[in-house]
Amino acid sequence: MFGIGGGEIFFIILVALMLFGSDKIPDIARTLGKGMAQLKNATNDIKNEIQKSAELNGLNDLNDLNPMKQLDLTSDITKEIDKAKEDIEDMTGPIKRQM
Repeated sequence: MFGIGGGEIFFIILVALMLFGSDKIPDIARTLGKGMAQLKNATNDIKNEIQKSAELNGLNDLNDLNPMKQLDLTSDITKEIDKAKEDIEDMTGPIKRQM
């Protein structure tokens, strides 16, 4: 995708300082950090639940599946990931345009 360089990061920080002031930036960063931690924990919980479900259904190892099912499973997962990316881009589109 697109990489953010040092100049872009500096510009974003400068705009954030002008919009929110130096006294609000630590609170905003703290809130964003907590949100990222919650998202990571939720992702790990979902991954653990999927793994437990697979173990209960006898799918301890994806190598137990035949190769064609592996390809189908991989393509299904890839499609879902692409769909989620598109949904996120659709949601963040107006935010990106405002900056």
